Amino acid sequence: MFINKKLRYITGLSLAAAIALSGCGQNAAPTSGAGDATSSSGGGSGTPAPAVENLPAALAEKGDIKINVIRKIGGDDHTAQFLAGAKQEGESLGFGVDTFSAGGDTGKFLDALEQAANGDYDGVVISHGDDPATVDAVKKLADKGIPVVAFDSTGDLSAVEGTTLTSQDDEALAQFALDQLVKEQGEDAKIVYLWVDGFPPMVRRNAVYQATLEKYPNLKELERFGVANDNTSVDTQNAVAAMLAKYPKGEIDAIFATWDAFASGAARALIEAGRTEIKIYGIDVSNADLQIMQEENSPWVATAAVDPKMIGAVNVRLLAKKLAGEETPAAVNLEAALIDQATLSKASEAVNMQTLADVIPGWGQTDAFEEDWMKSLKEANAK
Repeated sequence: MFINKKLRYITGLSLAAAIALSGCGQNAAPTSGAGDATSSSGGGSGTPAPAVENLPAALAEKGDIKINVIRKIGGDDHTAQFLAGAKQEGESLGFGVDTFSAGGDTGKFLDALEQAANGDYDGVVISHGDDPATVDAVKKLADKGIPVVAFDSTGDLSAVEGTTLTSQDDEALAQFALDQLVKEQGEDAKIVYLWVDGFPPMVRRNAVYQATLEKYPNLKELERFGVANDNTSVDTQNAVAAMLAKYPKGEIDAIFATWDAFASGAARALIEAGRTEIKIYGIDVSNADLQIMQEENSPWVATAAVDPKMIGAVNVRLLAKKLAGEETPAAVNLEAALIDQATLSKASEAVNMQTLADVIPGWGQTDAFEEDWMKSLKEANAK
């Protein structure tokens, strides 16, 4: 498994370099009647510390800095950690930070982008924008001189000048999980595939899954389903529970869950049904996920992930560099680690997101894109 995480820069179609790594706004969008879409006011001062001597001139001239972090999906712990990491990083730089989760609602997501374009934001981070309307919205931001960093979003955004696309290494995430599944369950395993189409990371993960089926022709997919909404985990739990009635013990070996919201729901269904002989191989991680994985006889035996809090922080650093007038890569890819029960069991006490680095050195820690002036700003704002 990965011990040191890396972050690759990809500019255009070429790989430029590798860096060692260990992935709320009252004005962001209306929250009245917004269901699980959430928003809270940023707590940063919004004013870079004037005493910082090495502050880039472009940033110093702006004075108060205010950014917005807008995510299409929501209702899951990964989203909460991503937004928390972005908020913490931005506020440590003295920026005002608004965050918004649309809970999977395309209309609310696009409305938040529209309001950001018409608001007083200096820069925007978006997450999981996956359609042509997102591209149009980002073009509008760019036309107004508002730089954008886009995480796990449509590749068509690469055509918008000045936009940086960031992503987890989805191919590696899927490959880690599937390799572990085949290693432990065999090349003729009978599997259930939890996946939903339409999101760029899901498309990339599915490509690896299809290649794996071709490599191991005796793997047998019994079922595939999935839904992305603000209640994904519960809906998955119900769907898996219903599916189990069709397959007596011995007829399903494993579940490949391409999102931790799928995996957590599936795990609850298996535990409640007493079907923990079926093992789960997932993608993404959170405190809640780690808790499930470490339960006695847990069916969730492995997950591949990038620290979501770190993803949020790196995206904000990239945005800060844009605001400072510094060069940024066209695309950034964050590589993953495999986390399995055997590794977690080495710890003397229960592992959480804060202590995961004790069993995976470097987890959640990176100085990627953290310029000296950013460190100075953080020191000044911490006083």
